[in-house]
Order: sequence, then C-alpha cells, then structure tokens
Amino acid sequence: MTIAALIDGRRLGRKVQGIAAALLPYESDGRVAVESFEQHLIAIHQAGLMNAVNMDTGYVNYLNEPEKRDVLRWAGEALGNGVAFAAGAYIENQTGDIVTLYRQQMDLIVQAGGIPILFQTARLHGLESKEKAAIYQSACHGYPQVLAFELGTMFAPNGEIFDEETVRRLMDIPEIKGMKHSSLDRLIELQRLALRDAHRPDFRIYTGNDLGINMIEYGSDYLLGLASFAPEKFAERDRLWEAGDPAYYALSDDLQYLGNVAFRPPVPAYKHSAAVFLHLTGRIPTDQVHPKNPRRPAWESEILRDCACRLGYR
Repeated sequence: MTIAALIDGRRLGRKVQGIAAALLPYESDGRVAVESFEQHLIAIHQAGLMNAVNMDTGYVNYLNEPEKRDVLRWAGEALGNGVAFAAGAYIENQTGDIVTLYRQQMDLIVQAGGIPILFQTARLHGLESKEKAAIYQSACHGYPQVLAFELGTMFAPNGEIFDEETVRRLMDIPEIKGMKHSSLDRLIELQRLALRDAHRPDFRIYTGNDLGINMIEYGSDYLLGLASFAPEKFAERDRLWEAGDPAYYALSDDLQYLGNVAFRPPVPAYKHSAAVFLHLTGRIPTDQVHPKNPRRPAWESEILRDCACRLGYR
C-alpha cells in the first residue's frame, strides 16, 4: 500500500492497542514514590492500556542496574501474574558484547513477567543494515516476543531512525512482533506503515509521536509517554474510534493540545510536565523529577491546569 493510499484510507473502526510509558514519580525527599508508582500502573491497566516501564518516561537512561531491577519488581508485584507489560532493555554506556548485554537485560525483564523492548545503542550507529539486523536477530533468538525501537535524537543521543532496509530486515525477525517509532515525523511513520502492510501485515507499528497522536487513524498503534498523563482519556478515545463515534475528534483534539504543550522543546523536559500534570490531577505526591532531568519553568502548572480542565479533570 502506498503512502497516498494510507492517507486516503484511514482505518475507521479499527481496534487500537495502546501502551502507556509510565512516569517514575518521586517524593519531595528524592526517593521514588513507590506506592504512587504502583497505583498509577494499576490505573493504566484498569483503563485498558498496557504499561511500559524503564522507558524514557521512566528515566531509564539515568537509572543504575539495581534501580532498573527495582522498577521491574514493583511492576510485576503491582500488576500481578499474567498481566503483560513492556520494559526497556537499555545497555548504553555498558561495556561488553552487545548481544550478551541485551540478553542479560531481556532475561531480567522476562523473569519479571515483561516484554522486552530494545533501546538502541550508539555502538550500532554507522553499521550496515545487514550487520545491525544480525545483532538484533542474535539478541532476540528464542524469546517469545520482543519489540524494537526507533528513537529520534531529540529524545536521546543513542537513538537512530533506521533506513528502510534495516526496518525490513528487523521485520523479518520472527521474535520481533512490532516496533515503536519515535521520529516525530508523520511521513516517515507513514513509510513504516506502508512497508508493514506490504511486507509483514501482522507487525505492529507503535507510534511514539506525541505531537501526532492521530496516527492511530492510519494504522499505527501507540506507545506514548503522553498516555501516562491521562490513560483513561486515551482509552476512551480509542473506544470512540473503534465505535465510529464522532465524539472521538473533540477528545483527540484535547489530548493533542496537552501533547503540544508537554512535548515542546526541550523535548526531554516533558517528564517534568508529566510530573506537574499528574501532581495537579492528584495521582502522585509531588512534581519532582529525577535530578538529572531538565525542568520546565515555574509557571508550568498554569498552562497544564488549562489542559486538565479541557479534559475534564478539574
């Protein structure tokens, strides 16, 4: 299917799979707000979305190995046996064989009951498509399901937007069931969807475009940090789309307004916006973020209060 056909043929009435990348909240003394984190994971699940932990929204690039294992344990305990969640396999700044490092992370995730999603590493930048795909194939071999990840450098310097040949080769790896695409570029994502439809129709493209959440209309599913702000509103939007209810459009617009505010430059500061919003709506005890994460200005709560009002939270 061509990109033009995708644009002309929105997937009306399609059931969408939504995943929310969960924010890791903090107490005022700098400790992780574990109880609030677990409650938020439960709320995301009860809304009908899947959770994703140890993602960019969960400060995975700032966490050490014991902290990442704690997050996996908290997620498994909060959600219980049999409840699927995704978790990032992040190996940047670690030394050793890339495949071994990935599999060590993936083993921990699977043992906790999660589905691994492979963060990119800068160590693969510049390799030929065949070489990259061979590493992914070796890393994923034997696991029941794995997700891949394309992450634009506006989010993290270890990210990379693959060329089409690499994406096709990754689609040929049976263990990889889908890919999160975070270029913030609709045209590139439409290219991914067209390739998926032509090459492997059962492969899921999860939009990571918090500035274009209506990519679900064109065949994307989603894995969004924005969905952690308001999981029940995203789940409601998805149900409205599936039902063909015109109320979908107003709610989608209100959610996109929130996304445009929260994901303005510098993009990594969206995590502070998330903390402010979740604190405003009573889900977490403070608006504190990881000390290494960029912060928003002091007036952030004023504009996010308007976003909350539009969505009916206040």
